[in-house]
Amino acid sequence: MINLILFGPPGSGKGTQASNLVEKYNLLHISTGDLFRFNLKNNTPLGEEARSYIDKGELVPDAVTIKMLKAKVEENPDVKGFIFDGYPRTIPQSEALNEFLQEKGEKVSKLVMLDVPDEELMSRLLNRGKTSGRADDLDSDIIQNRLNVYKETTFPVFNFYLKDNTSVKVWGVGPLDTIFQRLCLEIDSI
Repeated sequence: MINLILFGPPGSGKGTQASNLVEKYNLLHISTGDLFRFNLKNNTPLGEEARSYIDKGELVPDAVTIKMLKAKVEENPDVKGFIFDGYPRTIPQSEALNEFLQEKGEKVSKLVMLDVPDEELMSRLLNRGKTSGRADDLDSDIIQNRLNVYKETTFPVFNFYLKDNTSVKVWGVGPLDTIFQRLCLEIDSI
């Protein structure tokens, strides 16, 4: 089974490439954003638990997020593998994911990071903001803050998986199909 973490800063193209990878490798795409929206919209017990934090303006604890992820994995026992998108974002989340996969006799196959320079990320996000309707993609100061948070909080996950030679960087600039081929080379090596 392939357990792939698709990794990178905001605007690196994770969502776009995840769709292509799902189609080629027949993997289930698990996006934490999608998990939260589903659970909140459907008022599931986990959604209600998450809402209790969100309504107070607090971050949803890692324990709730991993419960959502576990539930999604457990609902799909017959897939060839998973693409984790937006998870893990912290070292404790990485440890929780590793523990969960070990319980299933699995491990993270590879963390593939889309490596894109900050200037390119800023340009992509500002352009996306013109059509996405996302307020956080319209303001360069907010975008810069998101990139800083990624570097401080999320990027250490790359190094966490690098310790056991699971992390790789793929150049995330160029035509979409070229970037996709670069990703495929890494996945095919699993």
